[in-house]
Amino acid sequence: MAENIQITVDGKKITARLNESSTARAFVQLLPMKISMSRWGDEYYGGCGLELQLEDDARAEMEVGELALWPQGSALCIFFGPTPASIDEKPRAISPVNPIGHIEGDTEFLKDLSSSITVQVEALH
Repeated sequence: MAENIQITVDGKKITARLNESSTARAFVQLLPMKISMSRWGDEYYGGCGLELQLEDDARAEMEVGELALWPQGSALCIFFGPTPASIDEKPRAISPVNPIGHIEGDTEFLKDLSSSITVQVEALH
């Protein structure tokens, strides 16, 4: 069964619905956690300490609001617009990532945040 998580950033709470992948299940097992994230275009990424392999559905082309785990950097990624690797207005990861879910609601406020943020991620049961 898919889980919901809550991401708190800059005092704002965002809910995300996770998919049923083994990567998403492994990520939930680590929660709650605080992650320091850096900005790369309209993507935030930060190490979450999860060592994993690429899944069959790994890809670089993402959607606005999508969450993924980046195996190369053991990092959580939050996509909210084009990145330096984008070829159009869609987010694109630097290399394939494992999609784990999608933010429910608006991500536009993320564009106003600084080059580094800290997020608190918790499972919602």
